[in-house]
Amino acid sequence: MVLTEVLILVLSFVVLLGIGVPIAWSIGLSGLFTLLVSIDSIAAFTTLAQRMGTGLDSFTLLAIPFFILAGQLINKGGLAQRLIKLAKDMMGSLPGGLAHVNIVAAMLFGAIAGSAVAAASAIGSILGPRMEKEGYSKEFSAAVNITSSTTGLLIPPSNILIVYSLASGGVSIAALFIAGYLPGILTGLMLMTVAAIWAKWKKFPVGERTKFKDLFKSFLRALPALSMLVVVIGGIIAGIFTATEASAIAVIYTLVLGFIYRELSVKELPKVFFDSVMTTSVVMLLIATSIAMSWVMSFEEIPQTVTAALLSVSDNTIIILLLINVILLFVGTFMDMTPAVLIFTPIFLPIVTELGIDPVHFGIIMILNLSIGLCTPPVGTILFVGVGVAQTTIVKIIKPLMPLFLAMIVALILITFFPQITLWLPSLFGF
Repeated sequence: MVLTEVLILVLSFVVLLGIGVPIAWSIGLSGLFTLLVSIDSIAAFTTLAQRMGTGLDSFTLLAIPFFILAGQLINKGGLAQRLIKLAKDMMGSLPGGLAHVNIVAAMLFGAIAGSAVAAASAIGSILGPRMEKEGYSKEFSAAVNITSSTTGLLIPPSNILIVYSLASGGVSIAALFIAGYLPGILTGLMLMTVAAIWAKWKKFPVGERTKFKDLFKSFLRALPALSMLVVVIGGIIAGIFTATEASAIAVIYTLVLGFIYRELSVKELPKVFFDSVMTTSVVMLLIATSIAMSWVMSFEEIPQTVTAALLSVSDNTIIILLLINVILLFVGTFMDMTPAVLIFTPIFLPIVTELGIDPVHFGIIMILNLSIGLCTPPVGTILFVGVGVAQTTIVKIIKPLMPLFLAMIVALILITFFPQITLWLPSLFGF
């Protein structure tokens, strides 16, 4: 019986996506079709709607619209330019200097805004033309921008880590935030290594070394933005406020900085709020339908069936992790991160916990897996944003993108099989 429901769920979802139905509707409708196998239509419609409503009734989820708004304010308030200037003064003299600037700026931006789309848009639009002017190919610039933007999904504050905490049944957000730092930095270093090799091979130009005095000035200009890390993350770790409260503080902090820097005006605020509301609406609809589908799968005992099937293949932790990684890499190519986390966490988390894997460690593995999917067609959000900003095509960036893509895979393997990379910092802070 469970096999029937699995087939209905998967086939209906694939068909709906294939004919162009938006992903949130595809998730909701496939969940409904699956539920109709077990209960009558009125009860199915009512239950699904109820689960969507109650799924969004969460104090934790309030952090998402606030962090989205903070990201918009960072983009409009002049913080991105200061972070890019700091990154350029730090890394511009290395081989492939501007590529390193892009990667470091994305990591810094992610550490403040937590949005891969915002990072790809802001950094790509600023650095892309500059890289092209200095002799870098447009395609290489776009590939670096696309892959480096995903580091912000690991480096806190990160909305997707909050979603994972919700889907996992309450894994500590503070522990996840701290755990994301080293994997995010490791991924960035892997990308920088590949960028340096590619730049040497293509003989891309090297910038002049910045004097210490100028570097210090750039640091002081970016310090108010960087201080938000101490305020937001430090406050969460110290237990002064929750992640949701921290997100509201981040909004106030970035709003004040935008006015202090005089790059944000009262006239621009309505558009900033409108863009934030539009983004939040899309995200929340995805969350609502994904939570509903997750409940349907639990009701139909699909996670238990998948767990039994995977454990019947092998009880070896390495083999199971490899299988889960392959599945998640495949899922990431056609499903957005938020629904993927909400749907697949309840399926895979019981398997890995049974094998003794820490839920925090698995959360970072899952997020990095799905981050890689954002760089691949057909659904790769960051891929399309990066290509659009660079005004090029997907076909043209495939060649420079592949080595960077492989660098992310190497980072994933290291993080998967060396849990200390993820868990060292949380254990240091007592999580």
